[in-house]
Amino acid sequence: MVANDSVQVKKQKEHQTMEEKLNTLRAGVLGSNDGILTVVGVLFSVAAATTNQFTIFIAGLSDLIACAFSMASGEYASVSTQKDTEQAAVAEEAKLLKKDYAGEQALVQKFYEQRGVSSATALAIAKDLMSKNALETLVGIRYDIKLGHYMNPWNAAFSSLFSASAGGVFPLVAMTFLPVAWQWPGTITAVILSVALTGYLSAKLGHGLVKTAIIRNIVVGIITMFIHYYVGQLF
Repeated sequence: MVANDSVQVKKQKEHQTMEEKLNTLRAGVLGSNDGILTVVGVLFSVAAATTNQFTIFIAGLSDLIACAFSMASGEYASVSTQKDTEQAAVAEEAKLLKKDYAGEQALVQKFYEQRGVSSATALAIAKDLMSKNALETLVGIRYDIKLGHYMNPWNAAFSSLFSASAGGVFPLVAMTFLPVAWQWPGTITAVILSVALTGYLSAKLGHGLVKTAIIRNIVVGIITMFIHYYVGQLF
């Protein structure tokens, strides 16, 4: 039994749905964007208050680690909740199927009738699908869930952890390793380019407006740097 379960899990990993893959990528893009903005915020605040390079580096590195784990834990909790909801919906549908098979079949028939299929053809489709895998058919129609393919919280968490760390590295390296004369312009440039990239990727994944997403991310990045710089100047 354990061996069969392992084989099933392996097959599911090998045949992830597009939604599962996009969810992992989404977590990565959001993690990267947060890593960039969070780390540069701390760097600008500290660098505006002190010129000690070691202090600036430690502050940025500490924030990078904290941000990465925070993003990962948040993604894990969020996607775990989604997974639990999906599994609960499947369990509820299984109960309904046992109680009222005819009613559930009628639901499938109605689904196809609403899409322009004749009653007779819709009934034939419903009977055929229900005879093959009734539960899979119903959860797909009612909840748009692919049976056995639930969102993986670990995939989202690791994607967010890695990308937040990678994103935060750009401003950290620029601020702490560039020559002093280039630290500020180099960091600003690194942030603008990296948030523009995350804006582009998020728009592509979400089928949104690429130009709008890029401009929005750049504006948010500039505002973030501006606010944190002047917060540091206060002290």
